[in-house]
Amino acid sequence: MTTRSFDEKATALAFPLGGVGTGNVSLGARGDLRDWEIFNRPAKGTTLPNTYFALRVQQAGGKAIGRILEGAVQPPFDHSHGFDPHTGAGLPHFTGTTFYGEYPFARIDFHDESLPALVHLEAFTPLVPLDPEQSGIPCAIFTYRVTNTGTLPLDVTIAGSLFNPIGHPSFDPTNKRRADQLGKTINRRRDDNGVRGIFMTAEGIQPDALEFGSLALATGAVNTTVKPALLRSGWWDFLRDFWHDLLDDGRLTDLNYAEPGDYPDTGALGIYSTLAPGESADFRFVLAWHFPNRINSWDKWDAPHIRNHYATRFADAWAVADTVLRDRHQLEVQTRAFHAALFNSTLPASVIDAVSANIVPIRSNTCFWLEDGRFMAWEGCFDDAGCCLGTCTHVWSYAYTAAFLFPSLEREMRRIELNVETDPDGYMAFRTLRTFDPTAAWVMNNNPTAAVDGQMGTILRVYREWTLSGDTDWLRSLWANVKNALNYAGIQWDLDHDFVLEGRQHNTYDIDFYGANPLCSVYYLAALRAAAAMARILGEADLAERCDDAFRLGSQRVDERLWNGEFYVQRLDDVDAHPYQHGLGCLSDQLLGQAHAHFLGLGDLLPREHVVSALNAIYRRNFRRGFRDHVNMQRTFALGDEAGLLLCTWHEGGEPRFPFPYSDEVWTGIEYHVAAHLIATGSLDEGLALVQAVRARHDGVRRNPWNEVECGHHYARSMSSWLLLLALSGLHVDPAKREMRFTPVSPGAEFRCFWSNGQAWGALIRNGNAYHVETYGGSLDGWRVWVGAVEAQVR
Repeated sequence: MTTRSFDEKATALAFPLGGVGTGNVSLGARGDLRDWEIFNRPAKGTTLPNTYFALRVQQAGGKAIGRILEGAVQPPFDHSHGFDPHTGAGLPHFTGTTFYGEYPFARIDFHDESLPALVHLEAFTPLVPLDPEQSGIPCAIFTYRVTNTGTLPLDVTIAGSLFNPIGHPSFDPTNKRRADQLGKTINRRRDDNGVRGIFMTAEGIQPDALEFGSLALATGAVNTTVKPALLRSGWWDFLRDFWHDLLDDGRLTDLNYAEPGDYPDTGALGIYSTLAPGESADFRFVLAWHFPNRINSWDKWDAPHIRNHYATRFADAWAVADTVLRDRHQLEVQTRAFHAALFNSTLPASVIDAVSANIVPIRSNTCFWLEDGRFMAWEGCFDDAGCCLGTCTHVWSYAYTAAFLFPSLEREMRRIELNVETDPDGYMAFRTLRTFDPTAAWVMNNNPTAAVDGQMGTILRVYREWTLSGDTDWLRSLWANVKNALNYAGIQWDLDHDFVLEGRQHNTYDIDFYGANPLCSVYYLAALRAAAAMARILGEADLAERCDDAFRLGSQRVDERLWNGEFYVQRLDDVDAHPYQHGLGCLSDQLLGQAHAHFLGLGDLLPREHVVSALNAIYRRNFRRGFRDHVNMQRTFALGDEAGLLLCTWHEGGEPRFPFPYSDEVWTGIEYHVAAHLIATGSLDEGLALVQAVRARHDGVRRNPWNEVECGHHYARSMSSWLLLLALSGLHVDPAKREMRFTPVSPGAEFRCFWSNGQAWGALIRNGNAYHVETYGGSLDGWRVWVGAVEAQVR
């Protein structure tokens, strides 16, 4: 596939580096480090003073040349006091950069014709499908490759400068804006069994404090030079001393401070080498962090503290760096295997772009992973805090990425939703509060409120998690509450017991629908199908038959009542009797339940010709190319000449006086599931047009390609993008039969795509008329694989 590239002017671009449940630091298009979100909270826009990599080169007999390893600083330049010396903006930079991002790998080419060298950076954090432990390491690996383009030997030093932020008020994890430094920073040079670098801590901070932690900048290189602390002096002497020290001979001088300073120190680690003409060398650094403690709560800062999961594996940041450097080869091999399986695909570039970019939310501050194994998430993130607590079921029901990459984490979320948050009567809190406080309840308008789409979506996801594990004991452990949750729908929302929902139906638009409507009723049909399938797995044939009977009646009645000849609508005698309905409008989410059913192998819930018609109506009516004339008094996610899919439109009138909030908005998570459903039902071009529109909006200038926002950064709903892989490969998994079946869309003579069945992963490959499956992780022992009606070879 063709990789998108960006230049140094892509100022919105921030490529997150970090693991599952570890937080991130992001790499900008210029090569700058930004958004230091490693302190157990989001921190968009946060930078560390004096933190960058720098290059020194000197040809034999020539003058030393220095560059900050970043492209030219970008406008605006109108800061009240200019650029602070701590930014390094006044030091020489490269003239430009070209950035390539193929998550989890970022690559940068640095441009400067005046240098006798080419410089290239690759940065990544290990990502191994089905292995959250190896994908949950709090680190970033930076490898600079320098090539001598001259005719003389070239001395090269690359130095990483890193500020010690531990205890600093600007990086307070509580975000309470303390005025004073907590404790005193300590930077120590370490050389332990071939791992060399700087280890950063702080004295005077209790080990269980939220501020407690450590950083490490380390390497396995032999030729290293270390300055544990920059000059402690007046004005900006530290910067002059550092720069001159580096350029003088390419070696850093240890100032041998015996005691911590009054102000946090900055340390520097350098790697040096001499390159013959035409020779290349790698300069590899590992940045590791370890901030183990967080509150055992969503947002109560006086709650007891608990550790991150990664703290059960690593004692401190040096232990992280040591593990990464010792296991680097295997971690890199496995990560590159995943990257190759995904990016060597013959699927459209926009699809791979969307799928890979939206792995990021799992490894952002949207999600956290605790020492006791609990895995939970916000909907997304504010700039400096989580947004919308509680692993919200009506948002996370759209997300498929984690289920196929890290299924054990999704199973843990289902355990919490059903065995912690669901009452004996089947009421399920759509925000998980009891996991922190058994007495807590999610109350709206003085009443506990369940969400139809979240509750039915959880039932569907229990079935999904079983298909990706085959773990019947796990399924049985949740089964009583699955049945209770389904029964609750029949009592609470199906008021006349006709298997069409019409009660007060809270949903993902943060309002209540009333009367029969496609979003909620089709979701209910899908849940009935999933319940019937699970009942058969667990030997409850009578229940399966009852679910089948309810489904048949409900399907017939939904189609009779809600089908308008082109798509499905909400039926109300007076659309304005309740605020925030959609009535006769064309709702983009009207077939979300059917999308789940299709991709989970549960079949058609409604007549196939009606499904196809409704999907085409959604595309034709709700997809706009250009928003200059669009009137939107809600949040705005698409502007000007951009293209996008509206949540609802009323082309023939009937718009309520106050339609549901968000109706005039554009959400990527909805665009992706509609696109996947279109592709799966034969409208390939239309589906790809939606995907291309989303990714075109995220061009690095207007928006970050690795951050799709909705109600927060790195929003969970965007992980519906994984459905695009399922749509184009046609993958369905049956763990009971130990079978995988593919039905590729437009495969061509050569076809290649990534697959995961929850127990193994690899690539499906076609050469000519023959298909075979390659396995790169896990095992397919005992499995059979079919492509259409033809059995594929398993390798």
